[in-house]
Amino acid sequence: MGAYIGIAQSDNIARSKATKNGIRGTLKSGRWSNKAPRGYKNIRESKHRCYIVVNEEAAKPIRTAFIELSKGVISANYARKKYCPHIPESTFLDMLRNLFYMGKIRVPAYKDEPEELVQGQHEALVSEEVFYKVQDVLDGKKKSKPKLEKAINPDLFLRKYIVCPKCGHAFTGSRSRRNGSYYTYYNCCEDAKHIRVRAEEANETFARYVGCLKPNEAVLRLYEAVLLDVQGGAKQEIKSKISALQKQLVDKRKQIVNAEDMLITDTSHADRYARILERYEKEALELETRISLLETGNRGNIEPKLDYAISLINNLDKYIKDAPIEVKMKLIGSIFDGKIEFDGKSYRTDIMVHR
Repeated sequence: MGAYIGIAQSDNIARSKATKNGIRGTLKSGRWSNKAPRGYKNIRESKHRCYIVVNEEAAKPIRTAFIELSKGVISANYARKKYCPHIPESTFLDMLRNLFYMGKIRVPAYKDEPEELVQGQHEALVSEEVFYKVQDVLDGKKKSKPKLEKAINPDLFLRKYIVCPKCGHAFTGSRSRRNGSYYTYYNCCEDAKHIRVRAEEANETFARYVGCLKPNEAVLRLYEAVLLDVQGGAKQEIKSKISALQKQLVDKRKQIVNAEDMLITDTSHADRYARILERYEKEALELETRISLLETGNRGNIEPKLDYAISLINNLDKYIKDAPIEVKMKLIGSIFDGKIEFDGKSYRTDIMVHR
């Protein structure tokens, strides 16, 4: 009798090990066995034929958020509000860290085997280049200077943004010689008679115009206080979420142990307990992945960034005058979302980006 029990126990232990190895084997083969992430959907053709495909309707705003955020001009919160307002903030940040979106799957460490990344069998939503640029933005790493489409004349940096108030056409630039000196001009590309103005004067007027857009000191300090309060609350929310997930993981591991015990002792229902154990292992793996994503998310220290932002806002006119051309272009693009009319004396726009 003891020999039969020993054989049954050995068989059930083998089943348990096979279940764990099966889950890991699934991941290592590049297949995702859990619920598909946002932007994807699970497809089941038969009992043994399941796969994940892109849900284009849900994927489009997510892909756009990744691409726009990778440019390093907007914040993650702005990207969420503009492109994915239905996704909660903490969930959105987790999503931006998820390797699944660049076509990879993380295989957690197991016994003596180290953690590894494998190529998934699903379609990537964004390229690896875009994904890692987003990680740099989230980590607050210094961005390289943006590559401009073509060299821009520093004296004509507004040419991309200003339009003629008479016909709405863009401005172009020209250079002419007078009294032995060269002068640069902005003029309407449709008809130079509409408007023609010295670039030096137009740039100086624009710097003064932008300088008038900055809020007063009281508003800036209130903004700073609100952001610090929000960041503190967000950090606490993440800690609470990690703590709750870790508690769920402890409970899930207890369930795994109990299922393994039942698999060994109740040989008459071995198949059923093997299925239960497989489900528990999948759920534990999903919890571990969620915890890992939250723990590796680096929000950084916001105070230095706030000081820099407030200094920048307080000195917008100086930045427009003295900053490198790449910085000027980036700064103007982050403030104005539409074209700016210029009549030779003053600027006017009805649309600004609120960041």
